[in-house]
Amino acid sequence: MKLSFSELSARERVAHLLDAGSFTEILGPAERVVSPHLAQLGVPFSFDDGVVIGNGTLWGSKVLIAAQEGEFMGGGVGEVHGAKLVGILRRAVSTRPAAVLVLAESGGVRLHEANAGLIAVSEVMRALLDVRAAGIPVVMLIGGANGCFGGMGLIARCADHIVMSDAARMSMSGPEVIESSHGVEEYDSRDRSLVWRTTGGKHRFLMGDCDRLVEDDMGAFRAAAAALLGDSKALTLEGLLAEHAMLAKRIECFGDCHDALEIWQRLGVEHAEQVTDMESDQMQNLLSDNAMEAA
Repeated sequence: MKLSFSELSARERVAHLLDAGSFTEILGPAERVVSPHLAQLGVPFSFDDGVVIGNGTLWGSKVLIAAQEGEFMGGGVGEVHGAKLVGILRRAVSTRPAAVLVLAESGGVRLHEANAGLIAVSEVMRALLDVRAAGIPVVMLIGGANGCFGGMGLIARCADHIVMSDAARMSMSGPEVIESSHGVEEYDSRDRSLVWRTTGGKHRFLMGDCDRLVEDDMGAFRAAAAALLGDSKALTLEGLLAEHAMLAKRIECFGDCHDALEIWQRLGVEHAEQVTDMESDQMQNLLSDNAMEAA
């Protein structure tokens, strides 16, 4: 029977993703390492600060894992939350697992501890890049109801691989933030269809921001993560320049589009259902051939 990734808690996701009984939690709730800021503001805190970290195995291969709990402050990053992410990434450099898996679900930095959270995001990014430089792949798995926004959206794009479901969302700014800054005429956050076709998994897959698109099913996420074990992408200047060139070409090809549907049409995708069965190389061919020809 299929289990929905989006409907499970962080600990349940970890339990179903890894080999049965293999997970060992680090700094669990019993350690009571909590945010030093929330209590001072009279805000309820969590004994794990909204993130689960530890080690285990996936199909027999040793991995380190972190899973954000969307039910606690929307998975928001604070000082302790960020420090736990940094810690598990630094641990990877010394223990050299087959991969670091991050089950991301976050609205970004907590406003309650914004400065500490922003610093934490920068430290997580630096630690993640250190892991990649050591040749250890970092895989982001995104499928929670809160999406992956703000600082976590930036962190996700620093990873080697991103796996998303069609129910997932990823972006720098959330729909409500865009609407409050530029008005409902620019972006209506209540338009669910608009939100998903601009930040959802299918659109991110088509634009090359996501490597694999899977069903909202733990088995599908598990299979995708297992397939990426040991698959690291070298950090090189050439790779960075190629990424910049791709982004520049994307603006050139789609800068005049007013809706994601127009982008899809230029890519030759008439219906969203077409995207589900595509492989990553098929998507790249669409992006390089159809879009460039249209430009």
